Amino acid sequence: MLTKKEVVKVIDVLEETYPDAKCALDYGTLYQLLVSVILSAQTTDVSVNKATPALFAAAPDAASMVKLSEEELQDYIRSIGLYKNKSRSVLAMSRMLLEKFGGQVPGTFEELTSLPGVGRKTANVVLAEGFGQQQIAVDTHVFRLANRIGITAEKDVLKTELGLQKAIPHDRWTLAHHALIFHGRRCCHARGPECGRCPINDICEKNGVNDVQTL
Repeated sequence: MLTKKEVVKVIDVLEETYPDAKCALDYGTLYQLLVSVILSAQTTDVSVNKATPALFAAAPDAASMVKLSEEELQDYIRSIGLYKNKSRSVLAMSRMLLEKFGGQVPGTFEELTSLPGVGRKTANVVLAEGFGQQQIAVDTHVFRLANRIGITAEKDVLKTELGLQKAIPHDRWTLAHHALIFHGRRCCHARGPECGRCPINDICEKNGVNDVQTL
């Protein structure tokens, strides 16, 4: 396990390496952010960004989304993985958003996770990106890197999230989340990590914890 000083160094180096690290989803409103994050599960942000412009032109908010049939929504997101399940989740989420929150995206973890299709990762992304809160959302990249580098040593997503919260200074949670994702996409791949050009290779413990496929 890395020391807290080493963890801070990791975040420092990754921040310097990826100054453009940020949420890669395209959206215009909090509602559209929430929908985009739900759609991004087990697929790439690029594929979501290709599908959502037409979807959000037709249904920019919860009130207009619920007017779509499940089949109509599926047509907009058919290019995205698990589009049938996601269409049901988006419609159910939108209905509850209207019924319980007046169509407005709530700003607490508990309220967000009460919505259909919204788990810990989705709620944390929305709170960090949409509300400016310090959060660590654990997706496959963050899970893999946290345990491979040695920031945590867990085989469970929730324990990894809690471990990251303890290891990383609170005011750097969101930054660390984005930096780890960018490093996972650009260098520390699930298979064949490019250790020879890795900027933190001298710190990384390479624990070899396996990636997870579903979160």
